Amino acid sequence: MADPSPIQPKRRGLAVSIGLNAALLVLVCGLALYAFMLNVDLGDIKRRLSKEVETRQQAERHLIETRNQLTDGLREIEQLKAQLAFKKTDAPQAAAARPALPVVVGFRSSMLGQGLVAVIENTSDRHLTVMLAVRSPTLPTAGRFTLELAPNSSTDFGHMEGWQFAPGDEVGLFNDAFGALKITVP
Repeated sequence: MADPSPIQPKRRGLAVSIGLNAALLVLVCGLALYAFMLNVDLGDIKRRLSKEVETRQQAERHLIETRNQLTDGLREIEQLKAQLAFKKTDAPQAAAARPALPVVVGFRSSMLGQGLVAVIENTSDRHLTVMLAVRSPTLPTAGRFTLELAPNSSTDFGHMEGWQFAPGDEVGLFNDAFGALKITVP
């Protein structure tokens, strides 16, 4: 009879080798799967990071634009303040340089209704176009009217023309060639 022991160690070595190769194959497949999952996660992180970078860049661009608009606005405000300061200093000089408005204003009771009627008299020899501004200090009402005043004549202005005067009303007459005339209805 032949010796059976040399065949068995070869089979055992083959079985162990196949078992180890199968375990290594499973291990390599597991590592490949893990590497694939890491690659997918890395790609996802790269996309999110790219979106965050883009969002941050947009926010920075918006911040720069807003800062530039604010700087422009502040510069414009400073220019307007300078112009206003210049006009404030020139306004009294310009008003003092203009002659007085050649108009006399009186008030009488209205014949057709309540309130008062303004009697506006042009005492000059020239035609005048004046702006009549009226404001009631007790009521939230105000009005602006343009009046054409013939030379050396008077004009009545009351509720029929657009305003019913009452005591305390503030009246202003304006013409570019003359200083302003401001009165309070007695």
